[in-house]
Amino acid sequence: MPSLYILIIFSALFAPGFWTLLLILLLFSWTHLVDVVRAEFLRARSLDYVRAARALGVGNFTLMRRHILPNAIVATLTMMPFVLTGSITALTSLDFLGLGLPPGSPSLGELLAQGKNNIQAPWLGITAFVSLAFMLTLLTFIGEAVRDAFDPRKTKL
Repeated sequence: MPSLYILIIFSALFAPGFWTLLLILLLFSWTHLVDVVRAEFLRARSLDYVRAARALGVGNFTLMRRHILPNAIVATLTMMPFVLTGSITALTSLDFLGLGLPPGSPSLGELLAQGKNNIQAPWLGITAFVSLAFMLTLLTFIGEAVRDAFDPRKTKL
């Protein structure tokens, strides 16, 4: 089930506030990362160097910490910007629908709703769209740079 529907249901049931929305979003956004980490651990346990370390008698905790976890961190850092952009987009859409932060709180969704309601002032919607697109693009680029910095498979010159 898409998490946006769950967010809409919970924000309709509870009084919307910053901490309430953050808690609801955290409750359902971690599941994407669990799938990625689990897939990385399952992939890495069949690699040659992990099997060689197991044959040498390395314990499970050391094996996970020194051999498997660095590769899983790279996959998690690769997925993290997409989870963050999805969360920002979900909160913006909740604010746009009027189910997010209380009225009067500064948010991009409210600015987009004001741009939709005031067609005679197109700069409201254009400004909200440009700032949202710019922020999500920068977040993705920062995530890619962090992934490149932590990638243990990359050769360092």
